[in-house]
Amino acid sequence: MISSVFLLCVVGLSLTQIQFSSADLVKQTCRQTPNYDLCVQTLRSDPRSSHADVAGLAMVMVDMIKAKSIATLHKIGELLGTAPDPKTKATLRRCAQLYDNAVLKADIPSAMEALKTGNPKFAEQGANDAANEADSCERAFSGASPISSFNRSVSDLSRVASAIIRLLL
Repeated sequence: MISSVFLLCVVGLSLTQIQFSSADLVKQTCRQTPNYDLCVQTLRSDPRSSHADVAGLAMVMVDMIKAKSIATLHKIGELLGTAPDPKTKATLRRCAQLYDNAVLKADIPSAMEALKTGNPKFAEQGANDAANEADSCERAFSGASPISSFNRSVSDLSRVASAIIRLLL
């Protein structure tokens, strides 16, 4: 009986330690990124982070870039239907191509595949390319962009992902 109680205590403490260790890994990892708060908030929003290693955290972040890029592409589609200015429409179309063809069909899939196959250099390049595409979209507007917050989110998430991936090199 006493050995059973002892065993339960040891298992309970071990599980608590594992939980604290994963939270510590998120914090420790995020301290090495350009945006600690965004990193912690993003990783804690995904349950996979609670039991992930650094490569797993990188994959979670790349998945978040993908989700935000899809949301950006949807927002662009909405704006294309309502934008009265032909120049704005043309710029939105350019941004749609960047997100659809470059980010979602090339950068993110290559980063995911590189992480899965243990090739962090290519994963880092994919994340950096996604940031560059978002920044390029933002610069294409001569003045106020109707999707600034979306572009900034994709760029910021991509830079955080790149920093996490760099830890794997």
